[in-house]
Amino acid sequence: KTTSIQSSLRRLLSLDVPVQSEGVFAALDDAFPTGPDPRTSTFILSGLAKGHAVGVALCVLSWHEANKYELNCYHYGAVIDACAKTSMWAQALHLVISMECSKVESSTITFNTAISACEKSGQWQKALHVF
Repeated sequence: KTTSIQSSLRRLLSLDVPVQSEGVFAALDDAFPTGPDPRTSTFILSGLAKGHAVGVALCVLSWHEANKYELNCYHYGAVIDACAKTSMWAQALHLVISMECSKVESSTITFNTAISACEKSGQWQKALHVF
């Protein structure tokens, strides 16, 4: 199973920019026909964050939402981390707000990562308005 998950991550990381959600959705549907478990999702999203694949990670979140699969603070946190690594502070803040709207409980780590995304982009004042 681990090899299959790593293969799925490599496939997702190889998708061309601009990212087409259909390609991401197809890759995930092939890899997880019955849906992923939460740990697998965290692994995939963390790997995408390490690879700075924000667009793909956002599509993975959308795929979870579209299929009504569980999302938690670790999933959002991984994507917020990807945003921080790529100076996408506005997207990071949007994800924090999305978490609240989706009733996903946030964590100190999630908030700190979003604040870090703002700080790295010189937008720390923006974080004050959200938090």
